[in-house]
Amino acid sequence: MKQLTLLFLLISTFAFSQMPNISSVWMNNSQPYVGTISAEKMPMKLRILTSEQDKKNDQEYFVSGFSLVEKTNTKFEGKLKITKYKPGKKRNTVFGEYELAEEGTGKHSGILKGKFIYTFLWNKKTEKIDQQFIEFIGTWKSYDGTLNYPTNWKN
Repeated sequence: MKQLTLLFLLISTFAFSQMPNISSVWMNNSQPYVGTISAEKMPMKLRILTSEQDKKNDQEYFVSGFSLVEKTNTKFEGKLKITKYKPGKKRNTVFGEYELAEEGTGKHSGILKGKFIYTFLWNKKTEKIDQQFIEFIGTWKSYDGTLNYPTNWKN
C-alpha cells in the first residue's frame, strides 16, 4: 500500500508540475540576436521586446519585436514553444520551435519559422545561470511565396 501511495504521489507531482516562467530569457538582456539570412548570408538582427508565458500552456511564449535586414526594419509577433528539456548536472538544454509573423504584405515581409536551442550553465551555489547561449535555425518565407531563405541567429 505504501508503494502504491508513493507511486501515485510521484505521478501526480510530474503531472501537475509547472514550467518556470523564463520569459525574460527570450529578451536576451535587451540585446539583439545577430545572424544571417539567405544563401548570401546577409547580416540580420532581431530584437525581442516583449515576452509573455502563455497562461494556458506554460510551454509556450508570446513574443514581439522587430527584425532588421539591411535598411528594412520590420515589426513581428509570434510564439516560441518548448518541445524538450534535457537537464544535466551543470549544463542544461531546452529545445523548441518558433514562428514569427512580420507586419506588412510586401515582398520583403513574411514568416520566420524553425527550431531553437537554449543552453545554459546552472550554478548550484548561487542558484543562478552562469552562462547562456540561444540559437535559432530556420527559414524566412515571404507572404507571396516568391522568396524563401535560410536564417540563423544567436545571442
